[in-house]
Amino acid sequence: MNRNHLALFHAVARAGSISRGAEMARVSQPAVSKQIAELEDALGVQLLERQHRGCRLTEAGAILADYASRWRTVENEAEQAIAEYRGLKRGRLAVGASLTIGGYLLPQAIAEFHRRFPEIELRLEIANTPSIQQALLTGSIELGLTEGLIENDELESTMFFQDELVAVAAPGHPLLKKKNVSVRDICHEPLIQREEGSGTRAVVERALRRKGMKMKPFLSLASPEAIKNMVAAGLGITIVSRLIVELELQTGLLKTIPVNDLTIQRPLHLQRVQHRSQSPAAIKFLDVLKMWKTHRALAHPLL
Repeated sequence: MNRNHLALFHAVARAGSISRGAEMARVSQPAVSKQIAELEDALGVQLLERQHRGCRLTEAGAILADYASRWRTVENEAEQAIAEYRGLKRGRLAVGASLTIGGYLLPQAIAEFHRRFPEIELRLEIANTPSIQQALLTGSIELGLTEGLIENDELESTMFFQDELVAVAAPGHPLLKKKNVSVRDICHEPLIQREEGSGTRAVVERALRRKGMKMKPFLSLASPEAIKNMVAAGLGITIVSRLIVELELQTGLLKTIPVNDLTIQRPLHLQRVQHRSQSPAAIKFLDVLKMWKTHRALAHPLL
C-alpha cells in the first residue's frame, strides 16, 4: 500500500467525509478522491460508500481504518522517539575503557554527562585493549578509550589525554631524602608492579630498557588498589600512572620520588570505527570529555 494513500484514507475515515478529510490533510478534494480510488483498486475492494452527506465505511473500509489508526499511532510514536533520541531525551551509549582510564580518569566525566543528560543509559565496559578493539568492531561499544594504541585499518585513533607515570613511595622512604635519584636507584629498590601483559607495565619496561636497565619486580599484582596499599605499607616502591595515585599524593599517603633521568609519558587514545556515524549521545559525551579535560588542566596544572 502507498503510505500517502493510507494517510488520506485515515483522514477521511476520521472526518466522515472526503471534503472534511481533504481539509484536514490540506489536500484538494479531487486529489483525495482520486487517491482513495487508487487505493481501492490496489486492494481490490470498496472502502467507502458515497452518501448524500459524507461517506460511510464499508466492512472492508472499517477493517482498514482500524489498521490505519494503529499505523498512524505507531508513526507518531516513532517520530516522537526519534525526536527524543536527537534531543538526548532517550537512548543508550556504550563506552569501553582500559582499567586506568575507566577507574581513575572517567568517573568525573561520566558524572558530568549523567548530570546533563540523565535520560541516556550509559554503559561502561572496562577491559584490556584487545577486548576493546573487538567490542568496537562488533559494535557492542561505540567509543573506546585505551592506554595501548590499536592498529587496525577499520579503526581511527586520536590522542585525547597525555598521561604521566611516576615513581611513588610511602612517606619516610630513604629515596625521598636523597637529592639526586637515578633510574639505577629505582631499580635497586623492591619494586611492586602490575602483572605481565599490563599496558602500564609494558610502558615502564620500555622506558627502563631505553636507560639500559631491566625491571625485576619482587611482587606483581593485577589490582592498582592493591599495589598502592602495599607501597603505603612500606613494602616497596612502584611506578604507576599519576591518575591512579592522585588522591594519595594529595592526602600525603604516598609521595612522588623525583627521578632526575627518567620521564615517562604516554598518550591515551580515543578509538572509533572509521566511517561509522556517531549517535547524538556519543557526540555529546565527547564534548563533555573535552570540556572536562580543559577544566582538569586548569584545576590541576601540575598533574
